[in-house]
Parts: sequence; C-alpha cells; structure tokens
Amino acid sequence: MTNHWIDYKNSDVFMNIGGNTAENHPISMKWIEKARETKGAKLIVVDPRVSRTAAVADLYVPIRPGTNVAYLGGLIQYILANKLYHKEYVENYTNATFLINEGFKWDDVTGLFEGVQDNPARNAKGYNQATWQYQRDEEGNVRKDPEMRDPNCVFQIMRKFYAKYSLDNISKITGAPKDVLEESYKLFASTGQPGKAGNIMYAMGITQFTHGAQSVRSVAVPQLLLGNIGIPGGGVNAQRGQANVQGACDMGMLYHIVTGYMPTPQQAAHATLADYNAATPGGYWANRPKFMASMLKAWWPDLRPEQSYPFLPKLDGTDHSHIASYKLMGEGEVKGMICWADNPAVSGPTAGAKRQYQANLDWLISVDLFENETAAFWQKEAGANPADIKTEVFLLPGAAGYEKDGTKTNSGRWIQWNWKAQDPPGDAKSDLWIADRLFKAVRAEYEKGGVFPDPITRMNWDYGDEADPERVDKEINGYDVRTGALYTSFGQLKDDGSTACGSWIYTGFFSDPANPACKKRIKETQGIGSNSNWSWAWPLNRRIVYNRGAADPSGKPWNPDLPLFRWDGTAWQRNDVPDFNAAIPPEDSAKNAFIMTAEGHARLFTQGLNDAPLPIHYEPAESPVANLLYPQATYNPVSQRFYPPTEHTVVNDEERARYPYVITTYRVCEHYQSGIMTRNIPWLNETMPELFIEISEEMAKEKDIANGDTVTIESKRLFNNGEQKGIVAKACVTKRLKPMTINGDKVHVVGMPWHWGYAGMAKGAITNDLAPSVGDPNTTIPEYKAFLCNIRKGGKLA
Repeated sequence: MTNHWIDYKNSDVFMNIGGNTAENHPISMKWIEKARETKGAKLIVVDPRVSRTAAVADLYVPIRPGTNVAYLGGLIQYILANKLYHKEYVENYTNATFLINEGFKWDDVTGLFEGVQDNPARNAKGYNQATWQYQRDEEGNVRKDPEMRDPNCVFQIMRKFYAKYSLDNISKITGAPKDVLEESYKLFASTGQPGKAGNIMYAMGITQFTHGAQSVRSVAVPQLLLGNIGIPGGGVNAQRGQANVQGACDMGMLYHIVTGYMPTPQQAAHATLADYNAATPGGYWANRPKFMASMLKAWWPDLRPEQSYPFLPKLDGTDHSHIASYKLMGEGEVKGMICWADNPAVSGPTAGAKRQYQANLDWLISVDLFENETAAFWQKEAGANPADIKTEVFLLPGAAGYEKDGTKTNSGRWIQWNWKAQDPPGDAKSDLWIADRLFKAVRAEYEKGGVFPDPITRMNWDYGDEADPERVDKEINGYDVRTGALYTSFGQLKDDGSTACGSWIYTGFFSDPANPACKKRIKETQGIGSNSNWSWAWPLNRRIVYNRGAADPSGKPWNPDLPLFRWDGTAWQRNDVPDFNAAIPPEDSAKNAFIMTAEGHARLFTQGLNDAPLPIHYEPAESPVANLLYPQATYNPVSQRFYPPTEHTVVNDEERARYPYVITTYRVCEHYQSGIMTRNIPWLNETMPELFIEISEEMAKEKDIANGDTVTIESKRLFNNGEQKGIVAKACVTKRLKPMTINGDKVHVVGMPWHWGYAGMAKGAITNDLAPSVGDPNTTIPEYKAFLCNIRKGGKLA
C-alpha cells in the first residue's frame, strides 16, 4: 500500500475493485465507514457479484470477471477526454511530458506493440523494447514537451491509445450498464480537483490474471492522472490476504527477489558482485550496491561482500515460480519440497494434477497447525493408494500467530510486534524454532563434508541455543560491523563491507533494543492520522510513500486542511517523513518527486514490464467472447505458458459451447485461505458447513436447478482417460449474480469459494482443480479469477 488503513478516513471517494473489503479486510471497512460518517465519502464497488461490500456501497458496478483493465481503461479515457486530470500534478510529477521514440506504435487489430518477437522458450511472445524508450538529446537528457502537445509525448500517446475505450465499448466488454459506468467514472474523476482524495483498494481480484500486472498498472495510471498518489486519503492500496504476507515479501520469500525487493542475481549475467552492481538502475536504487553488500555481510560476516557473493543462489534460466516448479516436479526433476504454512494441494491451479505430481517426490515436509491436504495426499484423497506412493512425508506441527513472539507487517507496511499470548499445544513449535533446528541440523551434516559446504558452514547463525527473535531483528535492522551499533537509517549503509543489514527497508525498526519502534503503542490524539508513534512503517517510518506529491512544486499543500507537508519559506512543516530531499528548495525537490525511478517522475508509460508499456485489455485465457477492442488478439501474448494450450485455454466457439459459463473464485468470511485452520474449528463449520457454487436465479431456471441441489462443475482440466469429470457442490441460487449482456449476447457468471478439501473436520471438493495453469508474464500469478466451466444438475458429494 502507498498509504495505510487509518489514512482511509481522509478519503473523499473510494473505489473497491477486485476485492471484498467488508468480508476479507474488516479493519479497512472500519475506516471507510469513518470517512463516510464524518465527511460524506462515497464508496464505489466494482465486482462481478453483489458482495457484502457491494451491498453497502453508494454505487455498485457489475463487471464480467477478467475485464478490470477494460473498465479502468475506460476511466482513463473518461478522465482524458473530459480534461478531469490534475494538470499541475501530471505536468510536474509524471512522465506525461516525456517524448517516446518516434518508432513506437501498436496494432489496433492484434493488440501487439512495436518490437514483438517470438519467445519459443515460453511458448509465447516477447518484446524488443527499443522503440519504447525516451527520446534523448546529445547529452543524454530526456526530451520533453512541457505543453504536452507533441504527438510523441506520453500524454498524447495515451489520448490516442485510449480513444477506443469509450463508454459504449467498455459497456459491451464488461457487461456494466453504460449509465452506471459513466456515473462511476464521473464520481471517481471528481477527485482530480486539488483538495480532493480518491482511494483505490484492490486485492486478488485485480492480480490473479494472465494480465495481472497490467491490472495493477491500470489502477495506478488513473490515480496519477488525478493526482491521488502521495496524498492523504489517496493511493494505490493493495489489501494483503494474510496478516504477515507483506512481511514475507519484504524478507525476500519470492524466488525472483532477495530482501528489500532487490532482484535475485542471474547466473549468466551476474557472475560477480561487480556484474550485479553494474546493472544497478538509477534513482534512489543507485544505492543498491550498499544494500546488497550489507545483506551479504549480515549473512556471511567473516567474508568481504565480493567473496561471499558466490554463495548467494542465482537464477539459472529455469522458471522457479509455482506453476513451473510443479511442472518440474511432474517431470521428476524436483525431488523434495518443504511446504511451510502452505497448502498447494488446495490453493494451486489445476490442483488435482499437482497432487499427482507430488507422488514423484522422494520427500515432502509440511509445516502447519494441522495435517493439510498437501501432507495427506498419499492416503486421504479419494482413490489414493499408499502402496503406490513412495514419497516420505514429514509433518512438523507449527504454532499459531498468538503462540509466538515476533513481528508482523500489515498491508500498510506497519511492522508491529506480536506478543505471545500462550504456549503452543503439545509438540507444536514456532516457525523460528523449527527454522533454527532445521538449519543447525543441515549445517552439522555439511560440516562432515559436501560438494559445496561453505555457504552453509560459514553462514552467520548467531541467534542463541533457543533462537531469540530479537537477535534476528537486530540483524534485519542493520548494524556497524566493527562496533555492533544498530542503525537508524539505511542512509548509513555502505558498500565496503563495514555495514551489515538483513533487509535495508527495515533499517530503524529495531534500532533501540530497550524500546524498539515496532513495539511502540502511542496513539495519535490529534493530527491527520499518521500515528507515527504506533509501531514503525518501512521505509524510515514513512506512512505515505511518494509524499512529495502532497504539495505543489512551491511547497503549498494541495489540501490545506490535510497538510502532509507545507513549505514555510525556510523549512518544511511535516506530518510525515519526507520521501524526497527535504534539504533543498521545494522547486528542486519537485523535479525528483518519485525518487525510486531513474527519471524522478511517475511512469504513466513504462518500459519496466514484459508485456505492455500502457495497460491494455486482453481477454483471459478462457473467455466466452473474442476481444472487442483488438479483434485478432489472443489472451496476453507474453503470458506464462508451460502446458499444452489445449488444456488451459478456450479459444474457439466449439469449446465455448461446451464450457459456456464464466467462473470466478473468492473467499468467504467464515473460512480462511485453504481452510485447514478454520475447517478444524467446529463453530465455523456450523456457520459455513460446505462448498457451494453461486448461480443466478435466471440460470437456475434455465437448468432446472433449485437452491440446495447437488451440481457437477466441469472444466478442461478435469478428464480421466478421455472422460469428462468434474467436482460436486451444492447450488446456492442467489440474487447476488445476474446474467450479463456482453456485446449483445447473454453470458452467465458463477462463483465459488475455495476453502475445502479432503483433510480436516469439514470436507468438500477442491475448487482449484478446475483452474487453469497459466500465469502473468511479470509475476507468474495464476489466472484463478476468470475461466470457463460447465454445470450440470446432479452428482455425488465428496
């Protein structure tokens, strides 16, 4: 999130798209309601069904799953066509004035950009982005048109590109009524006035698509046009799905990044630390060599960073994402797997096939509170024969969140200490205890010898006999190697081996062990809601990032009633930590308002993604219709594709007739993630006892299905020896869904939660057995939120 939960009270208009905040993020709903009660804020909900959030919205916009980019592209077009953008913000803080290479163009029929080329390794397309670059003068400076009239400037390119995203076209694509579309656009675009704030919140309903990164970009672009980034009450606010999933990402738990969002080195391109540093981008990222050297020093303190760098694992050209890793498992290349608080046998796409692949493993370790489906695949799944499965499974019982000390980082980047309320039961242990014992056991084996023991035997692991989370926190925080003094800012980090820091963005959160900032609980009694003495927010306890955008170039706040910063003629008056150089005059800092980009400006047009410089509407891999805007376009042409397209796409009319219904998946309030925690709690099973599929009253009438009937749901993933199979659930006939008119044709949308499986107290079919294994080309996230299915009455419940 660019902002934080409490800052929601400063918003004038909310847009909740791709999320269900009332049900899945109830604390955020508290602050939304605060804004509605105290300042008359409005809530727009964009969703395929009338969720619990939509039920209390001021305006509900129904859209077909998979058409977020079209809807938001329509918003961009509406803002540009009606001149509702925040002109001074756009001119000064974005790259709207920058000139793009004259050779840049796109094809309005295929939806492809200049530079397209084949990528056989991924069975997809790729791009040579040479023509996507900025024009530069002889000295290397970006050419600009301050008046934004040049046809090659970003602003004019956007006007031309989004011209076809008209109300008529977007209504035909999304199924939203034209008058509702216009009302939503007009309401949200009203926040482009200085002094107003618009807040876009999203969750997995934006990201889980083959065009997920473009969906997120399509959230950011209108916010930049309206001047809603860096201001109180504004922002692009991703609502994370677990209490500490933000912290996990910060610590480098994704395969393509290490701590603090530094990219994982590539074996071919970054053989040495000098090679890695040579690829350092501009902007504040120019300091990355200091951050990397400090991380290496934290991990291998007795070596210089250039000596320990070879110990750091490198990407070898193999895709290590979820979909790809399971493919390698199915091919017998992956021999072992540790699933730590993860249950991919339920949560992964095409989950039924993935459970079969697990039988190829020599060993599997599952760390969880209860035996889950991933751990029990060899014995509890229907049809499984333990005698045929050689995988050795180890189940390590973990501790729940309130049974261990340590920090959690919430969606707003607040790092908050969590005090243990009780000891875990029986043999259950905390994650740190398990990691500590596991590492020490592995190290003991490597001390006997091995092919490459040094990365393990020489690694720093000085957390005590019983690992102490505060000792881990000190390492993450960063310290002077010679004196041990803890740092307060990542500005103190160096690249010469004299500083150690586990994650540079966390520097300062534990700099005072006697009273660490992450343990502070001092509530703000006056002010704008920053609450700077309640926990600690990365980076540097900054509550709103890119906050130079909160004031005009002269330092005057856009909203005098909510002054995040104000220049008084000699210094800045502050309600937050500056995300800019506050030591120079405001007119100078305004030239570098977005310090993390090399150009110092926010990117309406980007060269940073694999698939498009501007958010573009592509249909999902399985769609009931062709692309109305780009008639010959496939689904995202650069998307991650490992399996035969015949299994994971629906692209012709014959297949669409066999699988005519759009299905989307979601969570419910009564169950959590794969359900293994909540399905072992009796009273939650009473409140939400079984798997269901929501269908509209119109569809129920067409198929003679009554509420509570058993139905079978089929997709292209569920075949056995050529025979179509399906999963079985109860029908929930509801007014929350209605048929949509898509380019003149009626299309039914259905929805299913995915919290059930064959382990635990309450059992049911696994919804993600239906989902395709195709992914976004930038993040590799699977396309859970829009694919096609068939439904027939009858079937036997699991």
